[in-house]
Amino acid sequence: MSKVGDALAGFGVTFKTMFKKPITEQYPEEPGPVAPRYHGRHQLNRYADGLEKCIGCELCAWACPADAIFVEGADNTEGQRFSPGERYGRVYQINYLRCIGCGLCIEACPTRALTMTNDYEMADDNRADLIYGKDKLLAPLTPEMTAPPHEMAPGSTDEDYYRGNITATGLARQRESAQ
Repeated sequence: MSKVGDALAGFGVTFKTMFKKPITEQYPEEPGPVAPRYHGRHQLNRYADGLEKCIGCELCAWACPADAIFVEGADNTEGQRFSPGERYGRVYQINYLRCIGCGLCIEACPTRALTMTNDYEMADDNRADLIYGKDKLLAPLTPEMTAPPHEMAPGSTDEDYYRGNITATGLARQRESAQ
């Protein structure tokens, strides 16, 4: 008798859903909402004046369990400065064929240069296009930023950058008022 009751309960679920209007998402034309803290595509961030936050330390590559990140650091010179420190990431690549989206690279970054965006549309029909370089990973320049390479803000040190005392036009007013 319990098998007949189980069968009737199953048919009851079927009959309840049979007459409901189906929910159809129009995905490519109308993408659905994304959770605010969703971890999608990576982004290399910049300071307010346009210098890159990545210092080429390769900690993200060491932390990656899937070996999806390749970083090659180089030294900044006075004529060619891409980040406020001594070094910058000359080559930065993430292989999205290998990336598992775990976020360990984000946790390993000492300068918060690498973050994850809400962008989830990374499918492609070509394997080579799923290896993102700095050209695809760097955050876009805003109108008040200057494209690197350029000098650090006058009178600033790399510590001012790491503490967030730099604005798009130079040192923050809080530092000027302290002097």
